[in-house]
Amino acid sequence: MHRPEQDIMVSGVDENRGGLTPPLRIAVASGKGGTGKTTVATSLALSLAGGGPGLPPAFLDCDVEGPNAHLFLQPTFQRRQDVAIQIPRVDAAKCTACGRCAEVCEYHAIVVLGKRTLVFSQLCHGCGSCTLVCPENAISEEPHAIGVLEAGTAAYGIPFARGVLNVGEPMAAPAIRQLKHWAIPAAEAEGRVVILDAPPGTSCPVVETGRGADYLLFVTEPTPFGLHDLRLAADVAAELGIPAGVIINRDGIGDTAVDEFCADAGLPVMLRIPLERAIAEGSAQGRTLVKIHPEYALRLQAVFARISRQMAAKHAAQCNS
Repeated sequence: MHRPEQDIMVSGVDENRGGLTPPLRIAVASGKGGTGKTTVATSLALSLAGGGPGLPPAFLDCDVEGPNAHLFLQPTFQRRQDVAIQIPRVDAAKCTACGRCAEVCEYHAIVVLGKRTLVFSQLCHGCGSCTLVCPENAISEEPHAIGVLEAGTAAYGIPFARGVLNVGEPMAAPAIRQLKHWAIPAAEAEGRVVILDAPPGTSCPVVETGRGADYLLFVTEPTPFGLHDLRLAADVAAELGIPAGVIINRDGIGDTAVDEFCADAGLPVMLRIPLERAIAEGSAQGRTLVKIHPEYALRLQAVFARISRQMAAKHAAQCNS
């Protein structure tokens, strides 16, 4: 089947990959919703896949509460797996209500009231601590389905995987964690770069997406809201100890405050995408940035080359220390 991105011809990718081992993991995040994060992430994947002999990158849609990268990359799904966490189940006949399980639970998912031990499955992270510390072996675990993982192949042979959280489930991080464990090892065993499309915001799902990444690429907009949330996202990068750069979308609106913050924080501005009606209309129609303006393929390749050089220098410094 012909895919709408298959008529994009780009080149010059393989000489910019940097020869890093293991392959790079790049998480594309935003701090806030609506900045064009998925537009950038999908176009970056297409840019790296569309030219050169290297393998296409793997793409993970980690926005499990509202995945939409499939609208741009149009994958054909071939594999599916349930996502579940282990929820404690208390045997009342064995339980002495000693409270050890409640003491060890950081999320207050298990509570002892009088002689009863109650489990709140919506709060449980499935860590298993309560089972381990129970002196009476009164706690067992049973799987609780929270969503599904799906994988297949997208345009240009890009391996595509996503998580989809069940409606009403409150915790996205376990699904993201299982998605990464499910998809990344096989991709990296083949020597593929991995692009992770993070959820919006700066809470636990974003932290889980970014954990283990080599680089965080923040997509922002030059507005007061964009600046506010970029500050929070930069704090996440600093806390995780991951180098980061910025792509400014809708460039030309607002003021220079985002540029000033990036300069002060040492965040390089990797690319600027102007506020343009054609881009907005194309995105609303499910077209990627490199389909709307093919010249952005080379620009995004240059962004990747810059990241690769930075990571190669860091790797060399670590090897020499």
